[in-house]
Amino acid sequence: MEEKRTIGYICPECGAAVIGERTVFALSAGPAAVVCDCGKSEWISETDGSSFRLTVPCGLCGGEHLAQVDAKALLTGKGIALSCPETNQLCCFIGEDGRVSAAMRELEITAEKMKQKKDEPEAFTDSLVMYEVLSELKEIAGRGGISCACGSRRYSMDVRPGAVDLVCRDCGAKLRLPAVTDEDLDQLCCRYTLTIPGKPRAEEGHHD
Repeated sequence: MEEKRTIGYICPECGAAVIGERTVFALSAGPAAVVCDCGKSEWISETDGSSFRLTVPCGLCGGEHLAQVDAKALLTGKGIALSCPETNQLCCFIGEDGRVSAAMRELEITAEKMKQKKDEPEAFTDSLVMYEVLSELKEIAGRGGISCACGSRRYSMDVRPGAVDLVCRDCGAKLRLPAVTDEDLDQLCCRYTLTIPGKPRAEEGHHD
């Protein structure tokens, strides 16, 4: 059976995963291409025998990249991966069918996440950290652990892209809890209670 190489990329036009097979002979013989079903993007390879010049459509940044790779690396072994210089993420895979197919499943998830982030510019800086922070705040609130230094236990929660603000409903004081890094989450998990730094109420009936 003639040896084949599998090529995979995400179409920047329609967003579909494009996977095609070409024989080693066809790739070595001259220009070869893998075209998306939508017809609007095309992976192209050209070779001089010792190296390949590749035109790679990129579904991560929406552009097209040029790459030069060693012929042996492209035609033999487990395969190679090419990265998008705009996002520093892998955007194209060439090699053994199983490995390319598995890598493409990961690439589809990455591309979808980046699309959502682009469509929702006000999304959280790190959604996973934010959800964990909100979950931890729910636990602290559930045991009555959130209060204000003014004596009030009434507060509201203002969720921002990279932080959560606890705002006292009586004195208006605010406690900002960053929610961007794992360290932010770790620091919150160490807190059994949270106190908004409001102004303490004056004690009644106090005399010197």
